[in-house]
Amino acid sequence: MKSVVSFNKNKDFEEDQSKPRRAPHLWSRTQGHVSDGAAVRNRQANKAEVKFRTTFDPRVTARYDIKALIGRGSFSHVVRVEHRHTRQPFAIKLLEVRGNEGRELCRTELGVLRRVRHANIIRLEEVFQTPDRVYLVLELATGGELLERVVARGSFTERDATRALIMVSSGLRYLHSLGIVHRDLKPENLLYYHPGPDSRLIITDFGLACWSRKGHDWALRTLCGTPEYLAPEMVGGRPYGSAVDMWALGVISYILLSGSMPFDQRSRPRLFRAILRGSYSFHCEVSVMIYDAFSLSLFLPLSLSLSLSLSLSLISV
Repeated sequence: MKSVVSFNKNKDFEEDQSKPRRAPHLWSRTQGHVSDGAAVRNRQANKAEVKFRTTFDPRVTARYDIKALIGRGSFSHVVRVEHRHTRQPFAIKLLEVRGNEGRELCRTELGVLRRVRHANIIRLEEVFQTPDRVYLVLELATGGELLERVVARGSFTERDATRALIMVSSGLRYLHSLGIVHRDLKPENLLYYHPGPDSRLIITDFGLACWSRKGHDWALRTLCGTPEYLAPEMVGGRPYGSAVDMWALGVISYILLSGSMPFDQRSRPRLFRAILRGSYSFHCEVSVMIYDAFSLSLFLPLSLSLSLSLSLSLISV
């Protein structure tokens, strides 16, 4: 007999897209995800609640107590759970296997998570599968999104930004060594393991990832990801490889240091033209070495395969 669990979660704020906003203060927008700064800050103040009710496989509820809904997407829900015997907290990501897109997202995320083991990548503990759903039991990250910390602080110091970027680039180096390209790297998909300032950063959400069984870079052609973080190769419809993740990391570095987005986002065509031309301005005061590392990783033409992590490691010495 299946177990039914229900609980409430504050409904996310909807972003008003009817008003044009200047690029320096516009955060990326993703389907089903709140990224507006005000929405993030006031999420807990929203009184509108929606009921979440779902049926869990009895194998899951036999091992875990379901505690709370902590996230949702087009094909998934994330719940906080507690192991019945050890009382250790985990997160369970429920992936809905419906339609071609849903099946592909499940196959991709499960395939990647089963292959990886790295301190800066979300860890898969175990899996439960049914014909229409996959339950991914993951380590629980309680420190919130990188985006939320940037919004709260306005911007990062060079020291804090460098520390964050080194952790992310370490995870990316590992993924790329396995032939895995994330393809949707952004602050919303980077979680802190705990709320403290010394927390490690974890790369999450591999639904759009792709990999080569040969374990080295190869040419991809699918246009996917979040528009504000797309590399010129993707926008221009050209073959691309793992360098697109380094481009996205360059965009993230800009966000951390300036507290703003690098490109004009008043319309999708303007955004893509700015990406293709490398049209941006950098108003934040940073050291020459930080600026050089950031510029090389992001704004050389066509996302040259430069290792940002190498530049950052030199800076951090």
